[in-house]
Amino acid sequence: MNVFTDLWTIKMSDWQRGLIVAILTTPFTIVYDSVSTGSLVFDWKKILAAAIAGGVGYILKNLLTGTNGNFLTNK
Repeated sequence: MNVFTDLWTIKMSDWQRGLIVAILTTPFTIVYDSVSTGSLVFDWKKILAAAIAGGVGYILKNLLTGTNGNFLTNK
């Protein structure tokens, strides 16, 4: 089974994996902000922005890699 999509395409599983990446980036944002400020304060706008950036970054990576995981080619 090939887990990579064709170049310039996105499968439903890519969207699901992107959502998982977005969810997993959120704890890193909370921990980083807590360490930086020295207190456990939640900046929800910053957390949401980091989660969206992580998910969109994953989707863009899949959009730009081909069937064998090569960047900008299906070879």
